[in-house]
Amino acid sequence: MLSIVIPVCDERESLDALYRELADVAQANGYDLDIVFVDDGSKDGSWDVIRKLAGEDPRVRGIRFRRNFGKSAALSAGFEAATGELVMTLDADLQDDPREIPRFLTAIQQLDVVSGWKEHRQDPWHKVLPSRVFNWLVSWLTDVRLHDHNCGMKCYRRDVFREVRLYGELHRFVPVLAAARGFSVGEIVIRHRPRKFGRSKYGMRRFVKGFLDLLTVKFLTGFQQRPQHLLGTIGLISFVLGALGLGYLSVYWILGQLYPEWSLMPLHQRPALIYSLGALLLGGQLMSIGFLAELITAYHLRDADTYSIAERTAQRADQTKAPT
Repeated sequence: MLSIVIPVCDERESLDALYRELADVAQANGYDLDIVFVDDGSKDGSWDVIRKLAGEDPRVRGIRFRRNFGKSAALSAGFEAATGELVMTLDADLQDDPREIPRFLTAIQQLDVVSGWKEHRQDPWHKVLPSRVFNWLVSWLTDVRLHDHNCGMKCYRRDVFREVRLYGELHRFVPVLAAARGFSVGEIVIRHRPRKFGRSKYGMRRFVKGFLDLLTVKFLTGFQQRPQHLLGTIGLISFVLGALGLGYLSVYWILGQLYPEWSLMPLHQRPALIYSLGALLLGGQLMSIGFLAELITAYHLRDADTYSIAERTAQRADQTKAPT
């Protein structure tokens, strides 16, 4: 069974056409579909369309949020409700072409996550250019080399969501989070269609939030189990620089007392004193925060697996017997 999770936010005009396209693809390829629409606080009557489709086709199910909680929450709810061993996601605005689904299912035979790449993106340049810069930055910082991290059309093995948890705006970083757990990630070029209905819900604020989320993901994937390695290193460097600066100023002051003819400037007027004190205090604070983060990490990871198992060999028959 293939589950398809579709977040919906004010997409009433496109839902019927999207459903028909999905049904046609399923019929042409013999897929057993499980379609989950997640209404993320729509105000245009999208839920009425979803409820109508669910009443007409038992393959369709709907989940309605009380208000808008964001795409990550919608995907999490959809993944929780999905029953297939393979899970596809796509946007509800008809820009993702359901006819690409067979290519995703072919590619995922060798992978755990397959992401779409909108090589010829049908969006205005002021959205395309910042997106390309952002995708390059994500690939460079995380070492997960994808051309289009934020493409809504992706395919996953169900095992991925047993280990990857979404919150905030981390949905665009699922391939990165999955790769950090050892899952294999790849991409395929897909067709991207012009928008027919509505308008894009992403503006410049999205890129600011995306950059902040990228820093969070970098920290989670690189230092989740050892936060002191990052905070402590920066803090130690700052602390040492501050200590060296204060040491230099102390020696300078002592020499000034021994040799008044040097006519030194008052120490309180020296920028070096302020910078050294600031670096010393900042270093001490960062190292203290690092220790607290280590304590929190040790507490919360006591019962959590810090590894990911791909498969096991069959258990030997004699291991199932009780010892004598």
